[in-house]
Amino acid sequence: MAAWSPAEFTDRLRAVTAARYHDRHPFNLRMHRGELTPAELRRWIAARFHYQRHIPVKDALILAGLDRPEQRRLWLRRIRDHDGTGDGGPGSEGGIERWLRLGEAAGLSREELWDTSRVPPGVRFAVEGYVTFCRLRPTLDAVAASLTELSAPDLMRTRIAAFERHYPWIDPAGLAYFRTRVTQGARDGEEALALVLASARTREQQERAVAALTFKCEVLWALLDAVGGGTS
Repeated sequence: MAAWSPAEFTDRLRAVTAARYHDRHPFNLRMHRGELTPAELRRWIAARFHYQRHIPVKDALILAGLDRPEQRRLWLRRIRDHDGTGDGGPGSEGGIERWLRLGEAAGLSREELWDTSRVPPGVRFAVEGYVTFCRLRPTLDAVAASLTELSAPDLMRTRIAAFERHYPWIDPAGLAYFRTRVTQGARDGEEALALVLASARTREQQERAVAALTFKCEVLWALLDAVGGGTS
């Protein structure tokens, strides 16, 4: 079979997130309508942190499979974005630190967030599955799986508005992670899309990329199923 044109390939990738991204999950819909109790919101923050802390791990696995310096520089920046630089300078904190501050703003201690024994088994299973996918599958597939970032900025904007409106008991300073990801997510998504379009030359590679993105959407959906008690 002939490869799809770049335009058709892009449309097929975007169709996956349009139909399957976790912004449609009942738990997220409840969150954005302001229907979560403080206990439910704290449970989500704690469980999602288990995912957040593994983002640099999966990015390091992808980084190891990239064979060009310019590609590795892009992916290395992603790791710094989440781990921070640790130099104490302006903006030196990363996404993991910002998520810890979100937890604190919601009444969770850092020790509680780092305690993996508190993470629901379904969340651990979903996160482990994603990391294993990035470890074992071709690098192109792992990069394609990251294309959920294409839909992240709109979700972050919705989430910021929902938290400000419905959950005023959370210190607005704790929303820094969401605010940062509006711009970072847009940049990361477009960069990853360009890499996938350039690397997937055959129809088989393109179909694998679409399947990888579908898998990632299922990971995010499964994570919310585990947090929300399977309300899907």
